[in-house]
Amino acid sequence: MASKQSLIPIVSKAFCSLSEVVLVVRRRPHVVNGGGFVVTDCTQIPIFSVDGCGVLGKKEELLLRDANGNPLLLIRQKGGIVEAVSITRKWKGYKTDFLGPQKLVFTLKEPITMCLLNKNSIRICIESKELSNYGDFEIIGDFSDKDCSIVNSRGDPIAQIGVKKEMEQVMKSKDLYYVSIKPGIDHAFVIGVIAVLDYIYDGSTRC
Repeated sequence: MASKQSLIPIVSKAFCSLSEVVLVVRRRPHVVNGGGFVVTDCTQIPIFSVDGCGVLGKKEELLLRDANGNPLLLIRQKGGIVEAVSITRKWKGYKTDFLGPQKLVFTLKEPITMCLLNKNSIRICIESKELSNYGDFEIIGDFSDKDCSIVNSRGDPIAQIGVKKEMEQVMKSKDLYYVSIKPGIDHAFVIGVIAVLDYIYDGSTRC
């Protein structure tokens, strides 16, 4: 069991658990409610939701909400293909409740050309001095096949994305998959990263 010292509250310690947690991601159809996806626990109790441009009306912008619909993370893309000094697009995740100033909590670096993608190409930097000793995180595997992990600087998985056997029939439409999150890891951070991956790989968060 993890100790309090091992919690990594990138968004909030309220979203950290002392035990491993499995969450289920279900994509929402564009024609019904603008796309995005809903995240539940294994008993189908809603935990998070993610709105993309079909709801927000803005491309390259995502909003993570808690179970009550309160905003937690506003994620925006910075730069683009014509950015001369960078070979990546940067996605900035801001902690927000719309009542105070936004606080940058992570940056995800996406290769501009998809053919450059490899198992170490997508990196996530934590923008917190208090958590700087944890280093960068990376995406290993293939998110488009829902078979990948988020790993820490030592190569240890902090979250794994996959499909259970009982979900395989549903997964033919790529509408349902699970996320297993290790003890101490911020669930909201992990789902925020998945929201960006969904957008990059032309998922339900895109218009």
